[in-house]
Amino acid sequence: MMKKILNFEYGTIQGTYWMYFGVIMSFASIFLLGKNYTNSEIGIILALSSILAVVLQLLLADIADRSQNISPIGITEIITAGLLLATATMLIFTGKSLILSIIFIMIGACLTALQPLINSTAFYISQSGYKINFGITRSGGSIAYAILCAVLGSLVTLYGIQVIPVAGIVVLILLLVSLALTKKSYKKSISKNSFFLNTVENVENKEPISLKNFIKRNKIFIIFSLGIMGVFFENSVFNNYLMQIILNVGGTSSQMGNLFFFMAILELPCLIFFNQLRSRFSCQFLLKVASVAFTIKVFIVFMAKSVAFIYFGFLFQLISFPIFLSASVHLVDEVMDKGEAVKGQALITGMITLSNIFASLMGGAILDLSGASLLLLISTIICIIGTIVVFVSVDKI
Repeated sequence: MMKKILNFEYGTIQGTYWMYFGVIMSFASIFLLGKNYTNSEIGIILALSSILAVVLQLLLADIADRSQNISPIGITEIITAGLLLATATMLIFTGKSLILSIIFIMIGACLTALQPLINSTAFYISQSGYKINFGITRSGGSIAYAILCAVLGSLVTLYGIQVIPVAGIVVLILLLVSLALTKKSYKKSISKNSFFLNTVENVENKEPISLKNFIKRNKIFIIFSLGIMGVFFENSVFNNYLMQIILNVGGTSSQMGNLFFFMAILELPCLIFFNQLRSRFSCQFLLKVASVAFTIKVFIVFMAKSVAFIYFGFLFQLISFPIFLSASVHLVDEVMDKGEAVKGQALITGMITLSNIFASLMGGAILDLSGASLLLLISTIICIIGTIVVFVSVDKI
């Protein structure tokens, strides 16, 4: 029973986190365009938030790996409380301003920096002796994200962009509740089993690995992570500028929300059945397959002349994002010591964040100067390069 409770509660953490991600990142262009920002200005804001996120990820990962006094859940609670306050202040602004830009940069950075902590929390909870099924619980994130995007897209069309920060406030309150319940259940499971309590203490007392030694120990993994940056460039473009891509073929904000919903639903099968896939194929092989799927998806969207054709391209979301995400998270758990595991998760998320920086800066400028077609062509080329790096490096990890 406790195993089911912990898996359900961790699933609600993933669900509420990805709902908030949908509110802030997937609807960033709509919100900021509504506040009279240009595409280039939106790109700069998103890029700066990603730059700050890379720094925060490394700092938080080092704290989580080294600290014996605060858990990944505790760190996540503190940051979530700050996000709640910052999101509420977004309601004050009626138009473009420097303060709003700074607030949005901080929100985007903290949101992104939370991802490796939340992923690592699954393995932290598993130390209690009740294993978390990452694929199934992460599917809760996709389901919640899908519903959020579909509903919020319609609400924005009906009531305007002020619905976006209101939705963010509600979701963050739910995230804080989920974190509190999970922490309570985790402590209860530890208290029931002294053997696993000792196991956790041994893990926590394990000598942590410094950032310098981490780099020395994982050179091939770092090369592989550079491939991730290339592969995820197109994912960042879609997250940041799908509205502009949809408008380029005659679509609407409601269709954008529906497309995000469609994309998230497609992630479910591979997330739910990832353990079965992993029992038959190595994480390295699955990462190769996912990289190719990313490339095919962006190429089809580049060729698309209608929203329907974009839907066809996004069918490859079925085997791209969910497999790559799950396989990369499990690969870190397989190849790295506990004293460096959060840094490994942070490196992956950091490279995805760096791809978001380049996608944000390049995307906004290219959209203003030339349009969506050139942006998609460049995304396809970069994704091909990233896929090649993954193929060359991943088997050597």
